[in-house]
Amino acid sequence: MRKNKTPQKKIIFSLALGLLVLTGYIFSGNSGARFNPKKSFSQDISASHNYDYNNILVARVVDGDTLKLESGEYVRLLGIDTPELHESAKLHRDAQRSGESVEAIQKAGRKSYEFTRQLAEGKRIRLEFDTEKYDKYNRILAYVFLADGTFLNARIVEEGYASITHYKLNVKYADLFLKLYQQARENKRGLWR
Repeated sequence: MRKNKTPQKKIIFSLALGLLVLTGYIFSGNSGARFNPKKSFSQDISASHNYDYNNILVARVVDGDTLKLESGEYVRLLGIDTPELHESAKLHRDAQRSGESVEAIQKAGRKSYEFTRQLAEGKRIRLEFDTEKYDKYNRILAYVFLADGTFLNARIVEEGYASITHYKLNVKYADLFLKLYQQARENKRGLWR
């Protein structure tokens, strides 16, 4: 009888040990955060390379308010909203809400994209964060400053290529953006011509 109990104890011990190892893997690193299968690959890359957000390259401008960094991560410029360039549900919602055609919104989106691309693509930048660091799409939420000190978010609004928007509690520069937006509209700059 003793021989039958020993293998059972070994099996139970092995299962318990396996469960402990698995639990430790799932809950390690983020003070109880669970494994997220939707986590983007780009976040894994940046975490392993320790990118310096005070001096990082804009690899590509995706649209008027979204950048792709050399790390592979995407940055959504906080406080501003440019017209949609790419086909999306938001493009159609904006068309329905505004009464403008999808084509007209995309044309304005192209202008905003070109303006942002001229300012930022291939340039080194510094990111400044507010209350939240990521949006629901795992994009970094940030205020962006070019190496020469230009505040990219503000410059896009100032020149009339963006409206203002708020991301929940991320309102550090809301008053500045509102002032610049009103001036751009009054002076018919950019998209307000």
